[in-house]
Amino acid sequence: MKILVIGGSYFFGRVFVMLAAKEHDVTVLNRGTYSVAQFGAKQITGDRKDVSLWRSVRDDYDCVVDFCAYESGDIARVLENMPGHMTQYIFISTVDVYARGRGGLKGEETPFETRPLPGEAGAYIAGKVALEQEVREECAKRGIAVTVLRPAILYGPLNYAPRESVYIRLMAQNHVLPYITDAAGAFQFVYVRDAAEAVLKCLGNPGAYGQAYNLCGEEILTYETFFRELKRACDMEVREIALTAREAEEQGLPLPFPVTEAETELCSNEKGKAQLGLCYTDIAEGMARTYRAFRDI
Repeated sequence: MKILVIGGSYFFGRVFVMLAAKEHDVTVLNRGTYSVAQFGAKQITGDRKDVSLWRSVRDDYDCVVDFCAYESGDIARVLENMPGHMTQYIFISTVDVYARGRGGLKGEETPFETRPLPGEAGAYIAGKVALEQEVREECAKRGIAVTVLRPAILYGPLNYAPRESVYIRLMAQNHVLPYITDAAGAFQFVYVRDAAEAVLKCLGNPGAYGQAYNLCGEEILTYETFFRELKRACDMEVREIALTAREAEEQGLPLPFPVTEAETELCSNEKGKAQLGLCYTDIAEGMARTYRAFRDI
């Protein structure tokens, strides 16, 4: 297949390009911060907000995989200006699009969040909600099949977000592992390679046309289980340091996952398993791989 990847330099997109380029003709369009030539992919450098860039992309593609659409208009700009033809558009969204506070596991048909939420997180969620509608409307006008993937919290090698890598660095450099004593929140991870393989399973798959899929591992995690798996993965002696959430924040430690019960929002992964045959790496194995990848950096 001939695939155009928008984004693809960093974490999730980079892992996908590494896998996809082994089997497909892959072109990556991004700002060119990191090269993808070593994976056998071609690269187009530019800013996705530049209309002239899209007017210059004249090739036809079997599929466009969009990792970096965040604001309303990001997808319409592509489809309105790209002269080449495409068959399928895969949009990487997020499980955060679902309405807050509904309880239970959220399936793919759960209503979206429509209330304005504060801060950068609120803007991110509002953008993804708007883009889910935009991709369907714009592709419907052009007869392009749409697939939406909604990952939970991504983790794994190459993760640039200040999540698990911060704590691995503290273990590797300082031989300490802070852990939070009063966190009651629960959350779900998805190992980055599992998410990348989910995209591969959707490529050119008529069964995935018009569908959306949550991507989340089998385990429901807490800060306690997160720290337990980190310690299990560690191959050196570390000293545990007990901190409250407030103390951690005062010391500049990130708390990147829901801390309170009220922040907990959980999703079902059954649809993807049933329709696509998705399977997920066990948290112990995924965290061990992640620890080994970051330990010596």
